[in-house]
Amino acid sequence: MTTAEYSVEVDAPPELVWEVTSDPKNLPHWDRHIVAVKTPVDGLGPGVRYEVIMGFLGVRAGVPCDILNWDPPWHAGVHLGGVLDGTVVTTIASLPADRSVLRHQVDWVFRGPLGSFAAASVNAVGGAYYALRRGTLAQKREIEARAAARGL
Repeated sequence: MTTAEYSVEVDAPPELVWEVTSDPKNLPHWDRHIVAVKTPVDGLGPGVRYEVIMGFLGVRAGVPCDILNWDPPWHAGVHLGGVLDGTVVTTIASLPADRSVLRHQVDWVFRGPLGSFAAASVNAVGGAYYALRRGTLAQKREIEARAAARGL
């Protein structure tokens, strides 16, 4: 199993950090391997399942995602299934002056023949830590752009 974690300070309050990072439909903004997300119309919360469609060199695979923990705006835990088996834990901490710390910890392993292909693709672009860092910094940019647009 691979573990990666990354934290970053964000110039926005926790509520805005949560608004952006807790919406799975934003995932394609931060990771080019995520090509689509299917979420339930009833919203998200503990026990809810949504699906992420990942693409690697023209090959697509669905990743079922089950929400384990959901505590807005502070904490979420999601189990990933299918070709990608693991967990994503996101925490948000408040800092003075309407700032926050955003932290992600991802534990995963790719499964099966398609998983081996996906793992090779992740390693080809710099590995798990690089992918998480790149995605988290993209989240930071999106959050801070929204904060600026709202005059926060």
